[in-house]
Amino acid sequence: MSRPNILVIQADQLTAKVLPMYGKPMVITPNLSRLAERGVTFVNAYCNNPVCAPSRASMLTGRMSSAIGAYDNAGEFPSATPTIAHYLRRQGYRTCLSGKMHFIGADQLHGFEERVTTDIYPSDYGWTADWTKTDEPYSPSRMSLRSIVEAGLCERNLQIDYDEHVAYHAEQWLFDWARDTDRRPFLLWASFTHPHNPFITTKTFWDLYDHAQIDLPRVPFIPFDQRDPWSQRYALTIRADEHDISEEQVRTARHAYYAMTSYFDSLVGRLLSVLDRIGQTEQTVVFVIADHGEMMGERGSWFKFQPFEWSVRVPMIASGPGVKRGHREEKAVSLLDLLPTFNDLASDGRGVDPIDPLDGASLAGMLGGDNSSREDTTRIEFLGEGVYAPACILLRDGFKYVHCRNDPPMLFDLKNDPDELVNLAGVAAHAAVEQGMHAEVHARWDYAGIERDVLESQRRRLFAQEALLQGQWTAWDFQPANDASRQFVRGAVDPNTTATKAKRRFPFVPAVPPDHPRRR
Repeated sequence: MSRPNILVIQADQLTAKVLPMYGKPMVITPNLSRLAERGVTFVNAYCNNPVCAPSRASMLTGRMSSAIGAYDNAGEFPSATPTIAHYLRRQGYRTCLSGKMHFIGADQLHGFEERVTTDIYPSDYGWTADWTKTDEPYSPSRMSLRSIVEAGLCERNLQIDYDEHVAYHAEQWLFDWARDTDRRPFLLWASFTHPHNPFITTKTFWDLYDHAQIDLPRVPFIPFDQRDPWSQRYALTIRADEHDISEEQVRTARHAYYAMTSYFDSLVGRLLSVLDRIGQTEQTVVFVIADHGEMMGERGSWFKFQPFEWSVRVPMIASGPGVKRGHREEKAVSLLDLLPTFNDLASDGRGVDPIDPLDGASLAGMLGGDNSSREDTTRIEFLGEGVYAPACILLRDGFKYVHCRNDPPMLFDLKNDPDELVNLAGVAAHAAVEQGMHAEVHARWDYAGIERDVLESQRRRLFAQEALLQGQWTAWDFQPANDASRQFVRGAVDPNTTATKAKRRFPFVPAVPPDHPRRR
């Protein structure tokens, strides 16, 4: 395969389990379905940390979040850690980010040559977890079930404002690339905030669904005293006791989430349309992904932050040159695999030696249908609010093992118990599996070292944040450059209005035919 363009379209908090190519035919996503029909659907794709900032830092670096110190939603992303953008830029790609990436710290580019929008969430240490606060679960991001209680319709909201902004700038960037004399292959990362809560949407997308036909959770509400300790703490961090959620409110929130997913699909369609219009569809590998999932009321829980499938399963759909059409890949993959995959694609399969040991593995062969060298193992971790020690999650050959020092272990047979209702930890018939996975967790993670490093990082960040809030506060948030003096037709630099406008026409039409005597 020659060096393709790469377009990544990312959703926020989109669980794979609501999409038609993952077994949910009622959700309307014609553009995602079209991509799946002409490409590969990775059926068992996972995030590596079920919360925004560490998931994205891990995804971009191909390394576990614990390996780079991006522990929680206020964990600083080190500037010296190479990202996908660094690797592709080193190989001659133009790299652009449009949308959310939730970078924590002063570096808001992390290797991207261009960034055409600001972010939507904080870049400072304000959402630092604090494991020393154990009297009651501590939740610096202060999420609540208000998103469920107030779910429904709107004319406009902050997330629509943002995603329209992101889509416009991504479309504009593609047109500008097509008109530019700099025709390096591109990596464009368009990262949207839908269908992240709050669950509100416009009538256009709401009306795609019959409210009476909206399904309720597969796993009904589990009473608080019957939940595992992690789930109990999580219920307290999101203040689940503040609201009594009715069945109708659950149905409304799910209705809105499906509609928001259809809205995200429409944004995917807009970008695919521009690829068609600039003649780059056959030269571009498209990946659609999400940073983590959404519990959707399953087990009586919402949002992410948990080890269950609704929280950690993400869509991963790839289409483009060299990608096998209509293929469903069953082996487990994760967001860690994107960096080595794109590194291979950008270098025509030869790759550039990684500067750091990577925790992911290239999917380049799997894009063509060859999974023979793939190990069916995935690692996930959680180091934020709702736990008081590192949570390490290992998936191997259809089993999921959850280890957190303060909690009893959990072991699920995902093939026979996809809803994770039966904890097999401590069951004699599965002792060998449990012991083997427990040993593997401690072989793959330096558990005591990670716990020590997380606590030290929290202490330093909490101190720094308190200090930075004294006196004049200076934001780290990204401010996109917008030089109006060089846009459109501008004075002395554009003396010929007609010629300036002609240069921006796509496709370009020469003012004088090539065979005209004046061109000889």
